[in-house]
Amino acid sequence: MFRTKSVEQSIRDTEEPEHALKKSLSALDLTVFGVGVIIGTGIFVLTGQVAKETAGPATAIAFAVAGVVCALAALCYAEFASTVPVAGSAYTFAYAALGELVAWIIGWDLVLEFALGTAVVAVGWSGYVRSLMDNVDWTMPEVLSGPDVAEGFGFDILAFALVLVLTVILVVGMKLSARVTSVVVAIKVGVVLMVIIAGLFFIKAENYKPFIPPAESQPAGSGWDAPLVQLMFGYEPTNFGIMGIFTAASIVFFAFIGFDVVATAAEETKLPQRDMPRGILGSLIICTVLYVAVSLVVTGMQNYSELSVSAPLADAFKATGHPFYAGLISFGAAVGLTTVCMILLLGQTRVFFAMSRDGLLPRFFSKTHPRFRTPYRPTILLGVLIAIIAGFTSIEELATLVNIGTLFAFVVVALGVLVLRRTQPDLPRAFRTPWVPLLPIVSVAASVWLMLNLPVETWVRFGAWMALGVVIYFVYGRSHSLLGKRGR
Repeated sequence: MFRTKSVEQSIRDTEEPEHALKKSLSALDLTVFGVGVIIGTGIFVLTGQVAKETAGPATAIAFAVAGVVCALAALCYAEFASTVPVAGSAYTFAYAALGELVAWIIGWDLVLEFALGTAVVAVGWSGYVRSLMDNVDWTMPEVLSGPDVAEGFGFDILAFALVLVLTVILVVGMKLSARVTSVVVAIKVGVVLMVIIAGLFFIKAENYKPFIPPAESQPAGSGWDAPLVQLMFGYEPTNFGIMGIFTAASIVFFAFIGFDVVATAAEETKLPQRDMPRGILGSLIICTVLYVAVSLVVTGMQNYSELSVSAPLADAFKATGHPFYAGLISFGAAVGLTTVCMILLLGQTRVFFAMSRDGLLPRFFSKTHPRFRTPYRPTILLGVLIAIIAGFTSIEELATLVNIGTLFAFVVVALGVLVLRRTQPDLPRAFRTPWVPLLPIVSVAASVWLMLNLPVETWVRFGAWMALGVVIYFVYGRSHSLLGKRGR
């Protein structure tokens, strides 16, 4: 269960012709992928909710805190991705450092995280598109607008179609995916910059007073809805004040989810030892700066207590008498979610592909397309399944599972850096995480703290999924493991 797969063996497995992925990505492509997946519903929606209910104008500090937590993990990811340039991200890193069972658990966790994230984003994209259609008096039939809109049976045809189209793009090739992403990210970043630059002219200094509103006790949670930290330690999160900033950071963390997807493309990168650290850290820095700037502008345009929760950026411009900008923001949000959906789907298929190549899942899924050199079998399978889930299911209540899955991966990667530094100190490392062991330990502590702020219900669902994964490992994965067969 705790046999490890050497870095050298992991790299040799990528050289088998029928199991090899095409190397076509540069540092710029990786940075664009990172920005493309990070900037999504988080910045377009969470800014208003957090400012109004939790942190006030200090939401900018909450974004910075969440960015620091991600940066700690990013430095650990950068070391692994440059040292083990193999598809699979945290799964592959865990296999090299912590053993097969831990690798399986984190791979199973990532499958849930990326699948659920893709479906949630697809449903959100569908909502934005329907909203834009309503602006020009085009109305979708309720039965084709999803279960959230229709009474009784409902199928979200837009979310279903989006996932299928993105599946085809990913099958055709990574370079095409990178080109599509570059165009869409340019539009999305342009909209965010427009919000910052145009909003600067409508800022009123009095809206920043007080910058950190006085602390207020939150209503006591109970049962499934209460944060786990409250039940364990009696800690009661506060709205506003200094502690409100940290509570807000655990919420806006969702806005940063996805930068770790960049690591799943390590095997398809031309010079991974150099470009992976640049792509991971570069995209995270760019997005953190944009997030902080947007939150400062929006809370300066409109008093935090008056911000909209559903569409804060667009409604802030409406409140200042500029509905034209509001329309552009809605368009940018709809376009931007396309890349988020595609890159999450990309990440999931690469993790699934890596697990099948190791024999922990059927090897049938580890063969690449003879022409496009992409993992077309898992891409088609997972694309169709996620399209069906997005079409039939109302899954907003499961979105917190994406948070806990990501944070769990952060913990495993940080621990993996510590273990690999001790077990293989002479391993060539193109990028070295600074201040080891302090930085990985702080990364683990920060990630665990944010996990403890998630509801008990999320922990129960996450535990059930993990238990199912352990059963599958012992029933199938352990006996079919390629590493185990080589040992025998």
